[in-house]
Amino acid sequence: MVVKLGSIQNTAYKVLLEIQSVGICGSDIHYWKNGRIGDFIVKEPMIVGHESSGKVVKIGKSVQHLKEGDRVAIEPGVPCGKCEFCKKGSYNICPDIKFCATPPYDGSLCRYYCHDADYCFKLPDNVSYDEGAMIEPLSVALYGCKRSGVTAGKSVLICGTGPIGLLNILVCKAMGVSKICVTDISENRLSFAQALGVKSIVCVKNMEIEAVMKEVIARFGGQPDITLECSGAEPSVKLGLKVTKPGGVLMLIGLKALEIKIPIIEATIREVDIRGIFRYVNCYPTALELVSSGAVNLKPLITHHFTLEESIKAFETSHTGAGGALKVMIHCGK
Repeated sequence: MVVKLGSIQNTAYKVLLEIQSVGICGSDIHYWKNGRIGDFIVKEPMIVGHESSGKVVKIGKSVQHLKEGDRVAIEPGVPCGKCEFCKKGSYNICPDIKFCATPPYDGSLCRYYCHDADYCFKLPDNVSYDEGAMIEPLSVALYGCKRSGVTAGKSVLICGTGPIGLLNILVCKAMGVSKICVTDISENRLSFAQALGVKSIVCVKNMEIEAVMKEVIARFGGQPDITLECSGAEPSVKLGLKVTKPGGVLMLIGLKALEIKIPIIEATIREVDIRGIFRYVNCYPTALELVSSGAVNLKPLITHHFTLEESIKAFETSHTGAGGALKVMIHCGK
Protein backbone atom coordinates (compact mmCIF):
# COMPACT_ATOMS: atom_id res chain seq x y z
CA MET A 1 0.00 0.00 0.00
CA VAL A 2 2.57 2.54 -1.11
CA VAL A 3 1.18 4.19 -4.25
CA LYS A 4 -2.07 3.67 -6.14
CA LEU A 5 -2.72 5.66 -9.26
CA GLY A 6 -6.16 4.29 -10.07
CA SER A 7 -7.13 4.54 -13.74
CA ILE A 8 -4.57 6.61 -15.61
CA GLN A 9 -6.59 7.11 -18.79
CA ASN A 10 -7.32 10.72 -19.78
CA THR A 11 -4.87 12.07 -17.20
CA ALA A 12 -5.47 15.60 -18.46
CA TYR A 13 -8.65 15.67 -16.39
CA LYS A 14 -7.24 13.93 -13.32
CA VAL A 15 -5.42 14.95 -10.17
CA LEU A 16 -2.81 13.12 -8.14
CA LEU A 17 -3.77 13.19 -4.47
CA GLU A 18 -1.78 12.64 -1.33
CA ILE A 19 -4.39 10.79 0.72
CA GLN A 20 -4.81 12.11 4.25
CA SER A 21 -7.82 10.52 5.98
CA VAL A 22 -9.77 7.36 5.13
CA GLY A 23 -12.81 6.25 7.12
CA ILE A 24 -13.67 2.57 7.43
CA CYS A 25 -17.10 1.71 6.02
CA GLY A 26 -19.19 -1.38 6.63
CA SER A 27 -18.66 -2.35 2.99
CA ASP A 28 -14.89 -2.36 3.55
CA ILE A 29 -15.44 -4.78 6.43
CA HIS A 30 -17.64 -7.01 4.24
CA TYR A 31 -15.00 -7.24 1.52
CA TRP A 32 -12.31 -7.88 4.11
CA LYS A 33 -14.22 -10.62 5.90
CA ASN A 34 -16.43 -12.12 3.18
CA GLY A 35 -14.82 -11.18 -0.11
CA ARG A 36 -18.09 -10.03 -1.60
CA ILE A 37 -21.20 -7.89 -1.30
CA GLY A 38 -24.00 -9.39 -3.36
CA ASP A 39 -22.83 -9.69 -6.95
CA PHE A 40 -19.71 -7.61 -6.28
CA ILE A 41 -17.09 -10.31 -5.75
CA VAL A 42 -13.40 -9.85 -4.98
CA LYS A 43 -11.60 -12.10 -7.43
CA GLU A 44 -8.08 -10.75 -6.97
CA PRO A 45 -6.25 -8.60 -4.39
CA MET A 46 -8.04 -5.27 -3.97
CA ILE A 47 -7.23 -2.12 -2.03
CA VAL A 48 -10.20 -0.99 0.07
CA GLY A 49 -11.23 2.47 1.23
CA HIS A 50 -13.60 5.00 -0.33
CA GLU A 51 -14.38 7.51 2.44
CA SER A 52 -11.39 9.70 1.74
CA SER A 53 -9.86 13.16 1.70
CA GLY A 54 -6.52 14.33 0.43
CA LYS A 55 -4.23 17.09 -0.81
CA VAL A 56 -3.71 17.82 -4.50
CA VAL A 57 -0.05 17.33 -5.41
CA LYS A 58 -0.31 17.35 -9.21
CA ILE A 59 -3.01 18.34 -11.71
CA GLY A 60 -3.72 17.31 -15.28
CA LYS A 61 -3.26 19.96 -17.96
CA SER A 62 -7.02 20.41 -18.48
CA VAL A 63 -7.96 20.77 -14.79
CA GLN A 64 -9.02 24.34 -14.04
CA HIS A 65 -10.92 24.36 -10.73
CA LEU A 66 -8.15 22.84 -8.61
CA LYS A 67 -4.51 23.67 -7.97
CA GLU A 68 -1.61 22.04 -6.18
CA GLY A 69 -2.02 22.26 -2.43
CA ASP A 70 -5.84 22.28 -2.45
CA ARG A 71 -7.49 20.15 0.23
CA VAL A 72 -10.33 18.04 -1.15
CA ALA A 73 -13.07 15.57 -0.29
CA ILE A 74 -13.12 12.73 -2.79
CA GLU A 75 -16.40 11.52 -4.25
CA PRO A 76 -15.37 7.93 -4.99
CA GLY A 77 -17.63 7.10 -7.95
CA VAL A 78 -16.77 8.23 -11.47
CA PRO A 79 -19.62 7.54 -13.94
CA CYS A 80 -19.33 7.20 -17.71
CA GLY A 81 -21.15 10.49 -18.37
CA LYS A 82 -22.69 9.15 -21.58
CA CYS A 83 -25.43 6.66 -20.67
CA GLU A 84 -29.13 7.53 -20.26
CA PHE A 85 -28.80 7.61 -16.47
CA CYS A 86 -25.86 10.00 -16.49
CA LYS A 87 -27.59 12.26 -19.01
CA LYS A 88 -30.68 12.60 -16.83
CA GLY A 89 -28.61 13.30 -13.71
CA SER A 90 -28.86 9.88 -12.04
CA TYR A 91 -25.18 9.11 -12.40
CA ASN A 92 -25.20 7.01 -9.22
CA ILE A 93 -26.96 4.22 -11.12
CA CYS A 94 -24.70 4.42 -14.15
CA PRO A 95 -24.02 0.77 -15.08
CA ASP A 96 -20.41 1.62 -15.95
CA ILE A 97 -19.54 3.69 -12.89
CA LYS A 98 -16.04 3.15 -11.52
CA PHE A 99 -16.36 3.20 -7.75
CA CYS A 100 -13.40 3.05 -5.37
CA ALA A 101 -13.07 -0.25 -3.52
CA THR A 102 -15.82 -1.96 -5.49
CA PRO A 103 -14.49 -4.90 -7.52
CA PRO A 104 -12.65 -4.73 -9.82
CA TYR A 105 -11.57 -1.17 -8.86
CA ASP A 106 -9.06 -0.44 -6.12
CA GLY A 107 -9.85 1.96 -3.32
CA SER A 108 -7.96 4.86 -1.82
CA LEU A 109 -6.44 3.43 1.36
CA CYS A 110 -2.93 4.27 0.23
CA ARG A 111 -0.38 7.10 0.18
CA TYR A 112 -1.24 8.49 -3.23
CA TYR A 113 -4.28 8.11 -5.46
CA CYS A 114 -5.18 9.41 -8.93
CA HIS A 115 -8.79 10.52 -9.35
CA ASP A 116 -11.06 12.38 -11.76
CA ALA A 117 -10.82 16.09 -10.88
CA ASP A 118 -14.56 16.65 -11.39
CA TYR A 119 -15.20 14.39 -8.39
CA CYS A 120 -12.84 16.19 -6.03
CA PHE A 121 -14.40 18.98 -3.96
CA LYS A 122 -12.45 21.71 -2.19
CA LEU A 123 -12.65 21.62 1.58
CA PRO A 124 -13.61 24.91 3.23
CA ASP A 125 -10.87 26.22 5.53
CA ASN A 126 -12.85 25.25 8.65
CA VAL A 127 -13.41 21.63 7.54
CA SER A 128 -10.71 19.12 8.54
CA TYR A 129 -9.42 16.18 6.52
CA ASP A 130 -11.26 13.80 8.85
CA GLU A 131 -14.51 15.67 8.26
CA GLY A 132 -13.71 15.69 4.56
CA ALA A 133 -13.55 11.90 4.57
CA MET A 134 -16.90 11.83 6.39
CA ILE A 135 -18.58 13.75 3.56
CA GLU A 136 -19.01 10.42 1.77
CA PRO A 137 -21.22 8.70 4.40
CA LEU A 138 -22.90 12.03 5.14
CA SER A 139 -23.90 12.16 1.48
CA VAL A 140 -25.55 8.74 1.85
CA ALA A 141 -27.67 10.08 4.70
CA LEU A 142 -28.39 13.32 2.86
CA TYR A 143 -29.54 11.47 -0.25
CA GLY A 144 -31.74 9.14 1.79
CA CYS A 145 -33.42 12.09 3.48
CA LYS A 146 -33.88 13.92 0.18
CA ARG A 147 -35.31 10.90 -1.62
CA SER A 148 -37.74 10.10 1.18
CA GLY A 149 -39.05 13.67 1.40
CA VAL A 150 -37.73 14.58 4.84
CA THR A 151 -38.69 18.16 5.67
CA ALA A 152 -39.57 20.26 8.71
CA GLY A 153 -42.91 19.19 10.13
CA LYS A 154 -42.52 15.51 9.25
CA SER A 155 -42.22 12.79 11.89
CA VAL A 156 -39.32 10.44 11.21
CA LEU A 157 -38.51 7.00 12.61
CA ILE A 158 -34.86 6.00 12.24
CA CYS A 159 -34.11 2.29 12.62
CA GLY A 160 -30.50 1.54 13.49
CA THR A 161 -27.87 3.73 15.14
CA GLY A 162 -24.71 2.73 13.35
CA PRO A 163 -22.78 5.54 11.66
CA ILE A 164 -25.34 5.90 8.85
CA GLY A 165 -28.27 5.97 11.28
CA LEU A 166 -26.53 8.60 13.39
CA LEU A 167 -25.74 10.67 10.31
CA ASN A 168 -29.42 10.51 9.34
CA ILE A 169 -30.24 11.95 12.75
CA LEU A 170 -27.91 14.87 12.09
CA VAL A 171 -29.33 15.49 8.62
CA CYS A 172 -32.94 15.30 9.84
CA LYS A 173 -32.19 17.83 12.56
CA ALA A 174 -30.43 20.10 10.05
CA MET A 175 -33.54 19.92 7.87
CA GLY A 176 -35.69 21.12 10.74
CA VAL A 177 -37.25 17.83 11.80
CA SER A 178 -38.20 17.92 15.48
CA LYS A 179 -40.15 14.66 15.78
CA ILE A 180 -37.53 11.90 15.66
CA CYS A 181 -37.67 8.46 17.25
CA VAL A 182 -34.77 6.01 17.02
CA THR A 183 -34.69 2.24 17.49
CA ASP A 184 -31.81 -0.19 17.97
CA ILE A 185 -30.88 -3.34 19.89
CA SER A 186 -27.86 -1.63 21.48
CA GLU A 187 -28.31 0.53 24.55
CA ASN A 188 -24.86 2.04 24.04
CA ARG A 189 -25.64 3.15 20.48
CA LEU A 190 -28.99 4.53 21.58
CA SER A 191 -27.20 6.53 24.26
CA PHE A 192 -25.07 8.02 21.52
CA ALA A 193 -28.23 8.99 19.64
CA GLN A 194 -29.43 10.74 22.79
CA ALA A 195 -26.16 12.64 22.97
CA LEU A 196 -26.91 13.94 19.47
CA GLY A 197 -30.15 15.41 20.75
CA VAL A 198 -32.71 12.65 20.15
CA LYS A 199 -35.22 12.58 22.99
CA SER A 200 -37.17 9.50 21.95
CA ILE A 201 -35.30 6.18 21.80
CA VAL A 202 -36.56 2.59 21.92
CA CYS A 203 -34.36 -0.42 22.64
CA VAL A 204 -36.01 -3.21 20.61
CA LYS A 205 -33.84 -6.06 21.85
CA ASN A 206 -36.01 -9.14 22.55
CA MET A 207 -39.19 -7.19 21.71
CA GLU A 208 -41.90 -8.44 19.34
CA ILE A 209 -42.73 -6.20 16.38
CA GLU A 210 -46.24 -5.49 17.64
CA ALA A 211 -44.87 -4.29 20.97
CA VAL A 212 -42.33 -2.06 19.23
CA MET A 213 -45.06 -0.62 17.03
CA LYS A 214 -47.14 0.33 20.05
CA GLU A 215 -44.13 1.95 21.70
CA VAL A 216 -43.17 3.93 18.60
CA ILE A 217 -46.73 5.12 18.01
CA ALA A 218 -46.97 6.16 21.64
CA ARG A 219 -43.75 8.17 21.36
CA PHE A 220 -44.93 10.01 18.25
CA GLY A 221 -48.57 10.26 19.25
CA GLY A 222 -49.33 8.56 15.95
CA GLN A 223 -47.59 6.75 13.11
CA PRO A 224 -44.43 8.26 11.60
CA ASP A 225 -44.62 9.91 8.19
CA ILE A 226 -41.27 8.48 7.14
CA THR A 227 -39.16 5.55 8.28
CA LEU A 228 -35.44 5.58 7.48
CA GLU A 229 -34.30 1.97 7.81
CA CYS A 230 -30.54 2.03 8.37
CA SER A 231 -29.80 -1.47 9.70
CA GLY A 232 -30.79 -3.80 6.88
CA ALA A 233 -32.10 -6.28 9.47
CA GLU A 234 -35.27 -8.11 8.44
CA PRO A 235 -37.23 -7.43 11.66
CA SER A 236 -36.39 -3.75 11.36
CA VAL A 237 -37.56 -3.58 7.74
CA LYS A 238 -40.80 -5.30 8.74
CA LEU A 239 -41.28 -2.83 11.56
CA GLY A 240 -40.80 0.10 9.23
CA LEU A 241 -43.26 -1.27 6.74
CA LYS A 242 -45.94 -1.94 9.33
CA VAL A 243 -45.59 1.17 11.49
CA THR A 244 -45.23 3.85 8.80
CA LYS A 245 -48.32 5.99 8.29
CA PRO A 246 -50.60 5.11 5.34
CA GLY A 247 -49.33 7.03 2.34
CA GLY A 248 -45.93 7.41 4.01
CA VAL A 249 -42.46 6.35 2.93
CA LEU A 250 -40.23 3.48 4.01
CA MET A 251 -36.71 4.32 2.87
CA LEU A 252 -34.30 1.37 2.71
CA ILE A 253 -30.80 2.68 3.40
CA GLY A 254 -29.08 -0.14 5.28
CA LEU A 255 -27.81 -3.18 3.37
CA LYS A 256 -27.49 -6.59 4.94
CA ALA A 257 -29.26 -9.75 3.75
CA LEU A 258 -29.59 -10.49 0.02
CA GLU A 259 -33.23 -11.50 0.51
CA ILE A 260 -35.81 -10.92 3.24
CA LYS A 261 -39.47 -11.70 3.78
CA ILE A 262 -41.79 -8.73 4.20
CA PRO A 263 -45.57 -8.42 4.67
CA ILE A 264 -46.10 -6.83 1.27
CA ILE A 265 -49.88 -6.60 1.71
CA GLU A 266 -49.21 -4.11 4.50
CA ALA A 267 -47.57 -1.80 1.99
CA THR A 268 -50.11 -2.38 -0.75
CA ILE A 269 -53.33 -1.73 1.12
CA ARG A 270 -51.93 1.27 2.99
CA GLU A 271 -50.00 2.70 0.01
CA VAL A 272 -46.69 2.83 1.85
CA ASP A 273 -44.00 3.67 -0.69
CA ILE A 274 -40.96 1.40 -0.37
CA ARG A 275 -37.93 3.19 -1.76
CA GLY A 276 -34.25 2.44 -1.86
CA ILE A 277 -31.10 4.41 -2.45
CA PHE A 278 -27.83 3.50 -4.08
CA ARG A 279 -25.05 5.67 -2.72
CA TYR A 280 -25.91 9.31 -3.61
CA VAL A 281 -26.09 11.80 -6.45
CA ASN A 282 -25.11 15.50 -6.48
CA CYS A 283 -24.83 15.60 -2.68
CA TYR A 284 -21.21 16.57 -1.95
CA PRO A 285 -21.60 20.37 -2.28
CA THR A 286 -24.63 20.39 0.04
CA ALA A 287 -22.96 18.04 2.51
CA LEU A 288 -19.88 20.27 2.65
CA GLU A 289 -22.05 23.32 3.24
CA LEU A 290 -23.88 21.59 6.09
CA VAL A 291 -20.58 20.84 7.81
CA SER A 292 -18.90 24.17 7.06
CA SER A 293 -21.90 26.16 8.31
CA GLY A 294 -22.09 24.19 11.54
CA ALA A 295 -25.53 22.77 10.74
CA VAL A 296 -24.03 19.28 11.00
CA ASN A 297 -21.26 18.43 13.48
CA LEU A 298 -19.41 15.28 12.43
CA LYS A 299 -16.70 15.37 15.07
CA PRO A 300 -18.51 13.35 17.77
CA LEU A 301 -18.87 10.40 15.38
CA ILE A 302 -15.12 10.10 14.76
CA THR A 303 -14.00 7.95 17.67
CA HIS A 304 -10.72 6.26 16.72
CA HIS A 305 -7.55 7.16 14.83
CA PHE A 306 -4.85 4.92 13.34
CA THR A 307 -1.90 5.28 11.00
CA LEU A 308 -1.76 3.51 7.63
CA GLU A 309 0.67 1.01 9.14
CA GLU A 310 -1.97 0.18 11.78
CA SER A 311 -4.67 -0.60 9.22
CA ILE A 312 -5.29 -4.18 10.41
CA LYS A 313 -5.78 -2.98 13.97
CA ALA A 314 -8.08 -0.23 12.68
CA PHE A 315 -10.22 -2.75 10.79
CA GLU A 316 -10.40 -5.07 13.80
CA THR A 317 -11.51 -2.13 15.96
CA SER A 318 -14.19 -1.12 13.47
CA HIS A 319 -15.39 -4.70 13.03
CA THR A 320 -15.71 -5.45 16.75
CA GLY A 321 -16.76 -2.01 17.88
CA ALA A 322 -14.07 -2.15 20.53
CA GLY A 323 -13.89 0.89 22.77
CA GLY A 324 -17.23 2.17 21.51
CA ALA A 325 -15.90 2.57 17.98
CA LEU A 326 -18.21 4.36 15.57
CA LYS A 327 -16.22 5.90 12.74
CA VAL A 328 -12.61 4.74 12.62
CA MET A 329 -10.15 6.93 10.72
CA ILE A 330 -6.91 5.83 9.10
CA HIS A 331 -4.35 8.58 8.47
CA CYS A 332 -2.29 7.88 5.36
CA GLY A 333 0.02 10.88 5.35
CA LYS A 334 3.56 10.32 6.58
